[in-house]
Amino acid sequence: MSGTYDPNGPLRVAYLTYRGKPHVGGQGVYTRHLTKALADLGHTVEVFGGQPYPVLDDRITMHKLPSLDIFNDTYPGRVPAYWEIKTWPDVVETARFMTGQFSEPLAFSKRALRTLTPRVNDFDLVHDNQCLGWDILKIEKLIPTIVTLHHPITKDRELEMSHAPSRWKRRSVGRWYSFVDMQGKVASKMPRIVVVSENSITDINKDMGVSRDRMRLVPVGVDPDLFKPQPHIARQPGRLITTASADVALKGLSYLLEAMAVLRKDRDIRLTIIGKPRPGHSMDLIDSLGLRPHIDFVSGVTDERIVELYAEAELAVVPSLYEGFSLPAIEAMSTGICLVATDGGALPEVTGTHNETVLQCPAANSEALAAVIATGLDSAELRARIGEAGRQRVISRWTWKHCAELTVEQYREVLDMPHNRVKLEKRR
Repeated sequence: MSGTYDPNGPLRVAYLTYRGKPHVGGQGVYTRHLTKALADLGHTVEVFGGQPYPVLDDRITMHKLPSLDIFNDTYPGRVPAYWEIKTWPDVVETARFMTGQFSEPLAFSKRALRTLTPRVNDFDLVHDNQCLGWDILKIEKLIPTIVTLHHPITKDRELEMSHAPSRWKRRSVGRWYSFVDMQGKVASKMPRIVVVSENSITDINKDMGVSRDRMRLVPVGVDPDLFKPQPHIARQPGRLITTASADVALKGLSYLLEAMAVLRKDRDIRLTIIGKPRPGHSMDLIDSLGLRPHIDFVSGVTDERIVELYAEAELAVVPSLYEGFSLPAIEAMSTGICLVATDGGALPEVTGTHNETVLQCPAANSEALAAVIATGLDSAELRARIGEAGRQRVISRWTWKHCAELTVEQYREVLDMPHNRVKLEKRR
């Protein structure tokens, strides 16, 4: 596939995702639905991804750029064997990991550069989904490039360090998150950054030094025909549901567990967690609170099953300390379930007004979270009213088609930048 860029025709997009976890995790959800919506609009998209690989529409070509898979689900943090290290990106990935750093973004950017260099004429544009490794700058010199930055990982680093139990652990967390400084420097040099909320634009500007004039707001979406009410499924009394894509402080799961322990003193409550149980802080807390018999973990299921799980619960809960947008929030709201959410990060911007489209409480406050959950559980009328209003808020604002249309507008703007016109002219 080669040729010249047609400013009025369909686009040829190389889409990069260093992690595309399919069913849990915002990057994988964003990848799956945005690329499908772009294909629906008539554009050609090829995805270049590392493990865990995304699940894609049948029309999307997937190119696997295997990492050493150091952080796989079965043996997270494994040390690669010497015979696995075959390329320079493998060396970089291993060396950074051995010094306590998260090495995937940098190594992936090097693999992407090696793969795309011989295919410069095959694509009009590269869309990087929050890798921002150093070699993304080299790719941008070859092919017009745009980046999606969902939220500044500085917030993850800040919260993880604040929860670290010792000075040694804080230093270890800081070293692990050293890639964030690279991402900030790369983002500051990119011609266009797509950001999913106004809150994230403000925080990226403040924490990462990215100029506001380089950023544009393109909210993510939801498929309202998939995430829709299931009136034939009966809600189970006292059933809560939440999504835990990672066992990190940012997601606030510990506060929900503490709130659940308080509520279980006089209520029969069960919690469904969409995600995998992992040894560590949250599982230790579950055991110390005596909650293991009352929690169900569900992972690796289809979107259709996730919709059924929302239909079986009385309340969905997003207990995050910070969100750059929150796909789980709008997916839950789209199904018509009553949502309980904190005021962390962009959540108020997304979920709307307390007692109208959401039951809201302060972040990092398990007592307040328990109180608002109790309020929701005590009133079927309240749950129904907020659930319906929440769905209407979502379907009137956020669809993947609208997200794709706004994204294509940004593609066209980037391609029309003077330095990119020069690149495209050289192909003629």
